[in-house]
Amino acid sequence: MSNKRGNVWIAVSGVVENENGDWLVVKKKYGGLKGKWSFPAGFVDEGETLDEAIVREILEETGIEAEVQGVIGIRSGVIQDKISDNMIIFKLKAHTSRLIVQEAELFEAAFISPELLKNDENSSLLLQSFAEEEFEKILFKIDGLNPGEQFGYTAYRIFL
Repeated sequence: MSNKRGNVWIAVSGVVENENGDWLVVKKKYGGLKGKWSFPAGFVDEGETLDEAIVREILEETGIEAEVQGVIGIRSGVIQDKISDNMIIFKLKAHTSRLIVQEAELFEAAFISPELLKNDENSSLLLQSFAEEEFEKILFKIDGLNPGEQFGYTAYRIFL
């Protein structure tokens, strides 16, 4: 299994909630989640922070502008005893509602209630797991910090 990302993958995903409490979900055209409802997700690009990556991915995949509220989970696994596959899951608030589906990657995108998704056989395991939970624990973003010029950070955030 060769990949331009090497053997350590860093990805992001987001639980994007609209004003009705519905979640933004997508059906991908590829991969292990092909045809299943899942959260918008993607890999972190060079030169961007985790929170910038999820905002970009959501906008690219669905046309939805969203704001990060905090971190609500981490998914980590190893593929074929070789690839470290890691994902940070964010909670976001949707600022727009007009869906523009990225047809090259997605069959569909929609805002659907967590209650419906929880019992839908076409929902991913991650999505069902989050639909079962209440988000009582959230790590909030602290921005505008600088740990020192000696590090050379152009962006620096802490989630506490």
